[in-house]
Amino acid sequence: MPDFRVLLTDYAWNDLDIERRVLADGGGELVVAPSGDAETLARLAADCDAIMTNWAKVPEAVIAACPRCRIVSRLGIGLDNIDVAYATTRGIPVTNCPDYCLVEVAEHALALLLALSRKVAYYHHATKTGVYDLKAGPTLRRIEGQTLGIVGLGNIGVKLADKARGLGLAILATSRSRKNSVDGVRFVELDELLAESDYVSLHVPATPDTKHLIGKAQLARMKPSAYLINTARGAIVDHAALADALAAGKLAGAALDVQEFEPPDLGTPPYNDPRVIVTPHAAFVSVESLENLRRRVAQQVVDRLHGRVPENVVNAAAIGMDAR
Repeated sequence: MPDFRVLLTDYAWNDLDIERRVLADGGGELVVAPSGDAETLARLAADCDAIMTNWAKVPEAVIAACPRCRIVSRLGIGLDNIDVAYATTRGIPVTNCPDYCLVEVAEHALALLLALSRKVAYYHHATKTGVYDLKAGPTLRRIEGQTLGIVGLGNIGVKLADKARGLGLAILATSRSRKNSVDGVRFVELDELLAESDYVSLHVPATPDTKHLIGKAQLARMKPSAYLINTARGAIVDHAALADALAAGKLAGAALDVQEFEPPDLGTPPYNDPRVIVTPHAAFVSVESLENLRRRVAQQVVDRLHGRVPENVVNAAAIGMDAR
């Protein structure tokens, strides 16, 4: 018999070898949910000691259905899919893995910037449909000397800034704390960043304050020649307003790795607009990042269930636990 059982709500990779191995080495058993709906999760959670989740929502009802729950661990960075407040009232630590994919997301944002600027997607689709004609394509501009606006100069934003400087981009940034000082980056308010940037890349968490942070009014402040890049959270952008701005010629294009609703209806604006690049929430993915994420989160669960303090407890102070 295992010493403890861990519910896995969902996962975005092809196997669970890492999770099973780490948990088994600690005396645990992995219980994999067949679907991520609240009813199924609550039923399975009733006989588990911990919950691990990737994208599935873990609301109060699921946590409440798990009387032995000693930890809720997020296989990712953002915590908008977990009811952290309720877990805290139960004294349950909530953990995440805030640094596992910083490099990958920064690289993906930069790749999207390059693809937008050099019209890589446009030319790819044209040539694949038999059109091999440089003159038929849109106007291209030199990247060096243009301006990148980074909304949220946190850990990912800093890495993007470091990479973008190598391309000769001028860099503006917004930050509530302004704790990350980076050479060559000028802090400005959001309105100024939107008005001056040729590329706007979003790197803020999904919170009530950032829902539709980029909406009709903000898009109207951007240059008609500018591009919007989102590798953060879909809810940060009002996608209906984005579709309208593109249709009105108020924006040159966009690159979206995250959507308001996933998967989106790809046959509707803005996703079916040829000026919009869409990737399937892939910015965080690499062999290295996923191995790091899966191993560390499983170890967080093992540590907690063996009486040790796990790393990255986001509500440590609220539940009186020493942070690690």
